[in-house]
Amino acid sequence: MGGGGGGGGGVMKDLRSKEELDRVIRGGESVILHFFAGWCEASKQMDQVFALLCTDFPLAHFFRVDAEELPELSEAYFVSAVPYFVFCKDGKTVDTLEGANPSSLANKVAELTGSIDHADSAAPANLRTAAGPAVLETVKEQAKGNDSSQTEKPSLNERLQQLVDSHPVFLFMKGSPEQPKCKFSRKVVEILKDEGVEFGSFDILTDDEVREGMKKFSNWPTFPQLYCKGEFIGGCDITVAMHESGELKEVFKDHGVLSHSNGAKTASGLSSALISRLESLINLSLVMLFMKGKPEEPKCGFSGKVVEILQQEKVEFESFDILTDDEVRQGLKVFSNWLSYPQLYIKGKLIGGSDIVLEMQKSGELKRVLAEEGILPKEPLEDRLRSLISSSEAMLFMKGSPDNPRCGFSRKVVDALREVGVTFGHFDILTDDDVRQGLKTFSNWPTYPQLYYKGEFIGGSDIVLEMQKSGELKSALSE
Repeated sequence: MGGGGGGGGGVMKDLRSKEELDRVIRGGESVILHFFAGWCEASKQMDQVFALLCTDFPLAHFFRVDAEELPELSEAYFVSAVPYFVFCKDGKTVDTLEGANPSSLANKVAELTGSIDHADSAAPANLRTAAGPAVLETVKEQAKGNDSSQTEKPSLNERLQQLVDSHPVFLFMKGSPEQPKCKFSRKVVEILKDEGVEFGSFDILTDDEVREGMKKFSNWPTFPQLYCKGEFIGGCDITVAMHESGELKEVFKDHGVLSHSNGAKTASGLSSALISRLESLINLSLVMLFMKGKPEEPKCGFSGKVVEILQQEKVEFESFDILTDDEVRQGLKVFSNWLSYPQLYIKGKLIGGSDIVLEMQKSGELKRVLAEEGILPKEPLEDRLRSLISSSEAMLFMKGSPDNPRCGFSRKVVDALREVGVTFGHFDILTDDDVRQGLKTFSNWPTYPQLYYKGEFIGGSDIVLEMQKSGELKSALSE
């Protein structure tokens, strides 16, 4: 199935480069691309159908594309899952298909080449007119294996419905309530806490099937998504508007969702007087640090570290020595549901302890939060990008983290860097849309991952992997 340059003639080709594809597409002929991954069973099954279809439609060009080997091409065609098919004609993309659906693939191929009418496309009964007996047999075998979309969709919908119904209030978000991965998710979490309602949540970054399925389930293309008693409320903007107008509170009340804001804390054993005192202390300053000792004389290394970070960021703050007041020391643990010290608050909201504050400083998130809250002047995006790039000698901008990559390209670069023994910093571009979009312009490189060394751009996954194969990577990152 290998080979280069041009398809056609009933032969499927493995695409080797974007330039090769561009040459064929410029000719205006019918081109079908199959984006696949070797580890994906559905890709392997659809590959059989794809191979058989190319013999039935010899005038079209059939190309297989390894989605992980050609990341720039995958990004250019917005490939987020495999198998994925792209249909091109007259020099432009005219259709796409995601998932393992043999009948839809056959019909779309036939439609592209003019073998069936558009009005009949995608109808399973037309598969016989769109493809030969071999394709039909393959489809039947896949159906026996329970791989057809008709059997998958109900199970996914049932799963989504179960998630929606699992709590009276449920939030589909990026990250978790304790550690949101985008500012919109964080905002909705803060609103729900302000409303004093208990809620369940699901991190859509951990499951692409749920992530894509919920867009169709709710007919809403973005996240977060908020539900109440199984009914879709809306995304961030709608939730904010409803919260500010008081409508959200009414919705919760109408659906029998009770507010537990201060009552829950009192039920935990804190008196109203102590709650009032803690709230006053937390709001004593825009930036408030509960620590062991004083800023000029910390009584533990963790407290000292947070003081050092705040001073490095040139932030004015007040502090409270929890060693001087056991009632505050014990009560604040219950009030904040955070069992250790130090605890940092910004405008009355808990940020976290020393590990979270340190991580936020390294990623630039702390400076961004302080700027958003009006405590620090907003840093120009370009300055922030330069700061991130220079935060480590070798710096990788990727999807996910080194221990939990969110795409195969990022995983391969992490493996390559580890293999040559390079220590590197990282930034998860899924957590910050400003950085994600801004860095593309800054580097003039449209995809991720992106690797930098001593502030200079090295390249994406294809360049890094090529350097690893040639033995250049280790020497280039140790100059």
